[in-house]
Amino acid sequence: MASESAKNGGAETAGDKKGILLETGTNEFEIVEFSIGKVNYGINVAKVREVIQVAPVTAMPQAHPYIDGLFTLRGKAIPLVNLPRCLNAVSSGDAKNIIVTEINNYYIGFLVENVSRIHRISWKDMEPSPEVGDQSRVVGIIKMSDRIVLLLDFETIIAEINPEINAKLTTVEDVAADTKQLRADVHVVVAEDSAMLRDLLVTTLHDSGYRFVRDFGNGQDAWDYLRGLAAKDGNIEQHVGMIVSDVEMPKMDGHRLLKLVRENERLHEVPFVLFSSLISEEMKLKGEQLGASGQISKPEISQLIGLLDHLIFGKPLKNANADG
Repeated sequence: MASESAKNGGAETAGDKKGILLETGTNEFEIVEFSIGKVNYGINVAKVREVIQVAPVTAMPQAHPYIDGLFTLRGKAIPLVNLPRCLNAVSSGDAKNIIVTEINNYYIGFLVENVSRIHRISWKDMEPSPEVGDQSRVVGIIKMSDRIVLLLDFETIIAEINPEINAKLTTVEDVAADTKQLRADVHVVVAEDSAMLRDLLVTTLHDSGYRFVRDFGNGQDAWDYLRGLAAKDGNIEQHVGMIVSDVEMPKMDGHRLLKLVRENERLHEVPFVLFSSLISEEMKLKGEQLGASGQISKPEISQLIGLLDHLIFGKPLKNANADG
């Protein structure tokens, strides 16, 4: 069966290369390729827990329109997203597989027609998605020899379904005026490929007092900007005080960006925080070995801002209700 071969192949491939990726930070990743109708899509292997055949589904009253209901996997009830309906895709109507994912510490299944195989590719070979409309859910395209594979923005899909994620991305404690003033002097560089999540993150940082935020949609553009800052005169803290990066991004991923920053003579001590839906135990180990100052799982932006304060100022800053 395609689902079992993809599942088993993924486990073997990821296991064989885990040490290599941890050791070198090669800017490579693996995708599970699947299809809906005549279109080929991809999802990062790191997000996939397993691939199963279509399972019985229990409908849920007043569920989100993308949700078919709940299915059970080893005693756990998991929401099932009808991905053809979500994407408004032309479907053959013959869904064979469910891709079970863990994203933002949230288990959710995606109904697809056929899971084919796993590919290992370089982030530099993934191009950002062309601007084709406000509702595009494609974050990147991968050109194979005979076809194009579209890498989907699963975080945005889940955020649309689960309002709690958006709330966590935009809810922070109110802080005292002097705290906002301290934060206002810090230059923060953000790398995040999802346009929706990037806008939410930047807006929330602004609202919390971090007014000087420069954001980029991929690691390569962020690195080019950081190299330019490193070439300027004066203390590096005058030009950049914090870097916040997603892990999976087109052109250059967050781990590769972190590696380059730590190898740069001028930038190597700048605090660097990974803010990603992929902060598993394995990913934490990789981030630590590459020199991450901290790692926070999306969508916990309150934890992120608390960590930024600690790394930049050495202690938590006062909130609006604090004494003194």
